[in-house]
Amino acid sequence: MLQTPLKPLVIKGKPLLPIVQGGMGVGVSAHRLAGSVAGLGGVGTISSVDLRRHHADLMEQTEKSRDKARIDAANLVALDREIRKAKEIAHGRGMVAVNIMRAVEQYAAHVRQACDSGCDAVVVGAGLPLDLPELTSAHPDVALIPILSDVRGISLILKKWMRRGRLPDAIVIENPRHAAGHLGAARIEDVNQPRFAFSVVLDETLALFKELGIESERIPLIAAGGVNSHEQVRELLSLGASAVQLGTAFAVTEEGDAHINFKKVLAEAKEEDIVTFMSVAGLPARGVRTPWLESYLEKEAKLQKKAGPKACQVGFDCLHECGLRDGIARAGQFCIDARLAFALKGDVKRGLFFRGSEKLPFGSEIRSVRELIAFLLNGLEPMAMAA
Repeated sequence: MLQTPLKPLVIKGKPLLPIVQGGMGVGVSAHRLAGSVAGLGGVGTISSVDLRRHHADLMEQTEKSRDKARIDAANLVALDREIRKAKEIAHGRGMVAVNIMRAVEQYAAHVRQACDSGCDAVVVGAGLPLDLPELTSAHPDVALIPILSDVRGISLILKKWMRRGRLPDAIVIENPRHAAGHLGAARIEDVNQPRFAFSVVLDETLALFKELGIESERIPLIAAGGVNSHEQVRELLSLGASAVQLGTAFAVTEEGDAHINFKKVLAEAKEEDIVTFMSVAGLPARGVRTPWLESYLEKEAKLQKKAGPKACQVGFDCLHECGLRDGIARAGQFCIDARLAFALKGDVKRGLFFRGSEKLPFGSEIRSVRELIAFLLNGLEPMAMAA
């Protein structure tokens, strides 16, 4: 592990660096990135969404298929492979987690596969994972980590899970004002609400623990969204967080699993290039205003007026609720799987590139995972530190 004076994050009794790499799909955080973060003693996270795109043999079997069962099966095989490869890279250090969106249609199957394949933790966002304890009951050693944005969601999860004799092993508190991808607010106009501020949610959550009589359980709170400096890490830890989570900063590292063009789009984006819009999942989302997104946003209102049910464009109904497929006018009207797949491959003209709102630790530079973690932990110009 890298050395730091900061207090470790402890999950399931295991001391870890207080740095968590967020899950990013499609395929942006796969085995190479997650394994590299875990190998240094942090929490590395694989996103479970459509991982077949990293496996040529699985794509050969399914790319032109519209057989939902075949595509779903291929993605479970890919998830198993990615977890095992990440664990090999980590060599028993850190934790390898799997991020699974509650909004995906195959949520339950992905949770079960992640546990069966030996992941150390299951992280769930984009919805309330009220049933996660039941889905993972055969795997009590797997840490359960919900992603939430305010104390109301945290309270719902705690009370529901407590009735089943389970508590989260950690909670990610994601601030929608700064985070990338799908945001924990119902509407775009809610994203900047003061109730999502870290200081507010951390204080209210610690008070909730006391109210529920579980403060002695020491559930770690992980602050996510906009973290880009050692000073911020220290500040959040002083407010009651046990660790921080970063997505975009890890996506642009040398070990990130996406194409180099993907990394350049995120790293070189300026403040005015970053936009918040409605995703097909029915949640606000944040990304870079690339040619496709610029064109889409110009037509969005017209497309929403014409919204109506239609067949899934990629044939496997990746989302439980899809604005395009289900004709939901308030949601986005595009195929999110196809657009994220273009981005993964580095197709700047056609891809959807999710990104957080804040400056990155190294600006437009692409550095290693080791350098990023060392900088966040110690505030030094990154250097080769002894493992």
